[in-house]
Amino acid sequence: MLTFVIGLVILFVGGGLYGGLCQKVFSPDDRKTPAYLKSDGVDFVPMPKWKNALINLLNIAGTGPILGPIQGILFGPIAFITIPIGCVIGGAMHDYFSGMISVREGGIQMPEMVRINTGKGIHRLYTVFVSIVLFLIGVVFIYTPGDIAATQVFGFGGTAGEASTWIIYSCIFVYYLIATVFPIDKIIGKVYPVFGAVLLLSAVGVFIMLFVKGYPLTEVWNAWNLNGFDFAAYFTDEKFIPSFFVTVACGILSGFHSTQITLVTRTLEHEKEGRAAFYNMMIAEGFIAMVWAAGTMAMIGAGAANAGITMQLGESGWSYYAMADGVLQKISATSVVGVVCRNMLGPVGGLIAIAGVIILPITSGDTALRSLRLILADTLHIRQDENKKRIMLALPVFAVAYAVLIWAKMQPNGFNVIWRYFGWSNQTLAVFALASILIWLMQHDRKKFLWIPLLPLVFYAFITCSYLCSARIGLKLPYGISLAIGAVFAAAVAAAAIIRGVRKS
Repeated sequence: MLTFVIGLVILFVGGGLYGGLCQKVFSPDDRKTPAYLKSDGVDFVPMPKWKNALINLLNIAGTGPILGPIQGILFGPIAFITIPIGCVIGGAMHDYFSGMISVREGGIQMPEMVRINTGKGIHRLYTVFVSIVLFLIGVVFIYTPGDIAATQVFGFGGTAGEASTWIIYSCIFVYYLIATVFPIDKIIGKVYPVFGAVLLLSAVGVFIMLFVKGYPLTEVWNAWNLNGFDFAAYFTDEKFIPSFFVTVACGILSGFHSTQITLVTRTLEHEKEGRAAFYNMMIAEGFIAMVWAAGTMAMIGAGAANAGITMQLGESGWSYYAMADGVLQKISATSVVGVVCRNMLGPVGGLIAIAGVIILPITSGDTALRSLRLILADTLHIRQDENKKRIMLALPVFAVAYAVLIWAKMQPNGFNVIWRYFGWSNQTLAVFALASILIWLMQHDRKKFLWIPLLPLVFYAFITCSYLCSARIGLKLPYGISLAIGAVFAAAVAAAAIIRGVRKS
């Protein structure tokens, strides 16, 4: 438990100090924000600080800070240290500067930010890339909450052959369409504060029960063994570098966040509120990730016999198992959510917590598709000042998304294929954003602080390249060769970004 506590200290104390440094480097002032300069009653709408913060938290917090840590904690207690460090110097910094640069530049979306900083060629690549990622997010964030709701709330089987599965999917789909098309303060601004309260209370509830019930957690300096599961072996076999940092994205660093934050940059009332809305909300997501990582390790320690989970090694690797009707059965990572909630919070509290987990991906999926609509509108030069125009642009996107959802549900491994590519591409998006931040700082007389985005830029260029080279969904190259290629690629990306920054400054 001490390693977990140390990680939380790093997260909150480190976040306070590093967040202050980031704010000092950017230097927010009292100039009018895009919410006032471009007020249109649809996307540019001034909203209070607390509401912007909760909206941003729910925008960025999908299934990543839950399912990622549930799988990432299998690498061992080192996760309790890497998650907060990465969140403080990587993810929160990435979110803050992405948001503040967008505010300073008139509430621009990420493709435009990439264009003005990196050039037209990279901009074209990024626009295509981010559109695909946002589309995939819309699909997987219907699939995941739909299945959790079907199996753990309503007690259905959640299979493709059940009408209930498609009814639940369709209900989420209709909500997405409404939230994507109508003014941000009429839908998102009204319901998100309620969702935010449920989300935070759920995480805090699990956090408290970790201490109240005294669940066993392994320490980074002790043997990495718990209830028959060898974390150290998993750490080695699954290649902590680079796999862990693709598995645990949200909670450490996620490129998807930059696409969502730019929605809130259009509703921010004052620049100085950016730290609370952007940097601090990523720290909050880091806390959520830490809680779910600890909760999963606690359930492994409790064991299936005590309503927890047991890890067993099969032909496809280590898998989660839990007791169901007196029989030990294999369960998915999404089912671990229910085990943690009910074990720690009881039937009623567990149901509320599960509701919070269902809300997380829904409140990211809707804004992902909203961002996609705005990006397509900017690219195709389609005005979005009328409901008819927004609906006509959204409907084709939703039709294709539903078709992909059907394919993913019908294929035995369809969802896994989509999720794996989403995980890698999500981190790759961050490389574009970090390069843009570095170039912007150099261009605006902040060259001495270029190391702030440079450190995570080099690291994640290395991670994404080496993962693509070595992974089963990638080139399947030998591990050592993949790391070498990743190192060369990271150096090339850093050099290109710095050279571009010098030329523009």
